[in-house]
Amino acid sequence: MDIGVIGGGSWGTALAKLLADNGHDVMVWVHDGELVDPMNEQHENPIYMPDITLPSTLRATNDIGAATRGRDMILSVSPSHVLRSVLEQIVDELPEGVPIVSATKGIENDSLMLVSDIFEDVLPPKFHPFLCYLSGPSFAREVALEKPTAVTIASHNHRLAVDMQRLFSNEYFRCYTSNDVIGVEIGGALKNVIAIASGAVSGMELGLNASAGMITRGLHEITKIAVKKGANPLTLTGLAGMGDLVLTCTGGLSRNRTVGTKLGQGMSIDEILDEMMEVAEGVKTSKSVYDLSRQMDVEMPISEQVYKVLYEDKSPEQAVTDLMSRELKPEMGGWM
Repeated sequence: MDIGVIGGGSWGTALAKLLADNGHDVMVWVHDGELVDPMNEQHENPIYMPDITLPSTLRATNDIGAATRGRDMILSVSPSHVLRSVLEQIVDELPEGVPIVSATKGIENDSLMLVSDIFEDVLPPKFHPFLCYLSGPSFAREVALEKPTAVTIASHNHRLAVDMQRLFSNEYFRCYTSNDVIGVEIGGALKNVIAIASGAVSGMELGLNASAGMITRGLHEITKIAVKKGANPLTLTGLAGMGDLVLTCTGGLSRNRTVGTKLGQGMSIDEILDEMMEVAEGVKTSKSVYDLSRQMDVEMPISEQVYKVLYEDKSPEQAVTDLMSRELKPEMGGWM
């Protein structure tokens, strides 16, 4: 197939390499025009994926239309906070009747839309039957290094999900299908918020007990709001839920965990973000989750404290104190 990839960061580059490894011709649109020559001539993304050799069938362009026109499949890997504007740029260039796979995780500020909602809001209805959403525990660098990885591809169109499952899968990348788009989307977005909390626990050296409790109660929060939005709770026990949460909360390659760790060590959020080259989705998503939980009347204490640390200058130490001193209650109440 002739595939267009929108977004040449670490995740976009890793997935583009995967698709090229699977025998497809891939054109990647990169926002930074300085990446075009190194990717085309040295077959390397020196900023986001240094020392990884890219296949010769992977090409880069700074012309977003060239990456979309006439393609057999489109893969969208733009950060969630720019997704709407990127889709608005390409909507008139998109070929009709071809699969469109999103690998973006997050919830839009202000509108509080999931990534799937943004796609359906911007793209005309004729594109909706061809939408898929890829999520799960998958650090970009490990995928590029061809480490074994398992993910979920969700779509309302089962046949399309199966087709994309086969397209992406190979000896190091295994895909499972799901029809629970909401559950997969919420799991992928909210795990980044909990990862910030988990990183803060590590940065404050509060121990493994606290880390395990944070991850487990974080999963409970994610499940509560997902179920209220219509998701299957079992989805949150799978790759796009628990799997992605555990990876992002414990893995050293997690940008969101890194943000939390540095917060726990006393750095300010502005100092942390100034040091980072790539987006930590959980920073912006934490505001969306806070607003969404209030709108839907879902109690999410960990997510609320992450928001207050990031946006109201609350200290991580006080956030932990407030979490531990809350009213006592049953473990499993509130989401079934």
